[in-house]
Amino acid sequence: MNKKKISLLPVGITGGIIITLLMAFLIYSADFYQSDQTAIKDFQVSKEVLIEQYNSNTTIYSTNDSHTALIFYPGGKVEHTAYEPLMKACAEKGIMCILIEMPFNLAVFDINAADIHTELRAAHPEISSWYIGGHSLGGSMAGEYLVDNYTDFDGLILLGSYITSDLSHTELNVLSIYGSEDNVLSKTNYNASLFNLPEDYTEIIINGGCHSYFGMYGAQEGDGIPTITNIEQIRITADEIEKALGN
Repeated sequence: MNKKKISLLPVGITGGIIITLLMAFLIYSADFYQSDQTAIKDFQVSKEVLIEQYNSNTTIYSTNDSHTALIFYPGGKVEHTAYEPLMKACAEKGIMCILIEMPFNLAVFDINAADIHTELRAAHPEISSWYIGGHSLGGSMAGEYLVDNYTDFDGLILLGSYITSDLSHTELNVLSIYGSEDNVLSKTNYNASLFNLPEDYTEIIINGGCHSYFGMYGAQEGDGIPTITNIEQIRITADEIEKALGN
């Protein structure tokens, strides 16, 4: 009997560790940045944007003259609806935006969410160019997705983000945007990662912009103090994306 108790002890300890880690993760993931619904409702666009709940985790923003598509991965621990203003601002410029809701608000748990592009291409033959991108962790995971799928896309959009895998050998059209007051993005890691991008990548620094203002979810811990408004940064970002996509 004593031997059985001794042999089961490691199993009990292991189970306890797993439960503790699971609880710690659930507590961590439950603490996320929620979208600012008041600010989102106040955001106006000049054209009517059609919003389609495509499936349980995918929302499509488009207009009747959309001819380019952008699959978008939200930032880490940020509610996906915080990016609705940016999606609308891009949609009114002829870009069909596909916003993905990530498990636990972390794109690392569904890097392959962009696989949905296969069925979306069949449903939207009018779309001539396909891009993928994201904010912060979302942008990094979008880059990871392209490692094995870069031939299916025309380019990558990085917002306050960088990639750690090599895409320098590809012909992807890459746009990297960050705010001058962004204190969340590690500039050291960002600069070190630039060799992973194709040589002709485009970099835009938004004067007065910060990390959190690509979405609408309030101030992010550790971020700098912006000198432009949230609305201004979103509109500037949409303008630069439009230029990069050739719309």
